[in-house]
Amino acid sequence: MMYTLIALDIDGTLLDKNKAVSAKTKSVINAVSNAVPVVLISSRMPKAMRYLQKTLNILDLPLVAFNGGLVIHQNEILSHTGIDFPTFKTVLEQNEDLDLHLSLFHNDEWYAPQDDFWSQREIKNTKVKPVFKSNVQVYNDWKVYNKEPHKIMCMGEKPKVDELFKRLSKIESDTLHLYRSKPTYIEMAPRQISKLFGLEVLLQKIYPKLKLGDIVAYGDNYNDIEMLQNVGLGVAVDNAKVEVKAVADDMTKSNIEDGVALHLQKIFDVKL
Repeated sequence: MMYTLIALDIDGTLLDKNKAVSAKTKSVINAVSNAVPVVLISSRMPKAMRYLQKTLNILDLPLVAFNGGLVIHQNEILSHTGIDFPTFKTVLEQNEDLDLHLSLFHNDEWYAPQDDFWSQREIKNTKVKPVFKSNVQVYNDWKVYNKEPHKIMCMGEKPKVDELFKRLSKIESDTLHLYRSKPTYIEMAPRQISKLFGLEVLLQKIYPKLKLGDIVAYGDNYNDIEMLQNVGLGVAVDNAKVEVKAVADDMTKSNIEDGVALHLQKIFDVKL
């Protein structure tokens, strides 16, 4: 079967060990994207995805940010879902005694509470710099303009992160999706969104002639599972979590071995 849309997770899937797109991956995607749309789909903010779109010459194509919380096509917002303010407030209250780093995101805005190890780590990974402002200040500012956060990212020492995860799982399980991308991280998003949801928005609004079965998707982590299960061909890279490999239809080499490029080359018969 010829797939007519490609969905690519970024971190741990598309990017190599240097958090960059390899020359081989760029060449293969450039060859394929002339005929098949390539959609980046990530927990990242749009600004941290657009420089990769530019590298791949796909700036004119849609992107799915914040794990489906924000879907954009050529700077037009197709769908956005934020964390409601009562839940936002609860997160801040539950963190008061733990004092974990909470980064707050709305579209291309990123506010970090201080310039520390965690903010510098994310700056290095995403090539984006935050504005430094306290969580309470951001909450108060955003409430005035009704700007709900698309993502809250908690970072810190594992025991404290475990504690916050336990607290929020108990009291906000109906409103928050809590995703442990690393033992020292919690990525928080509205319960109702997912990468699959983001793809469904694209099919409805941009590609109405396509179905989920027309999509080949690549991923490595827990937040990719639902997407890989529901598209036409779900592919896990070799470095993927065991649970991701278990639901994938196919496997490819790891992200540091050009796994995505090699698989695309095979299924689209790309000759470089």
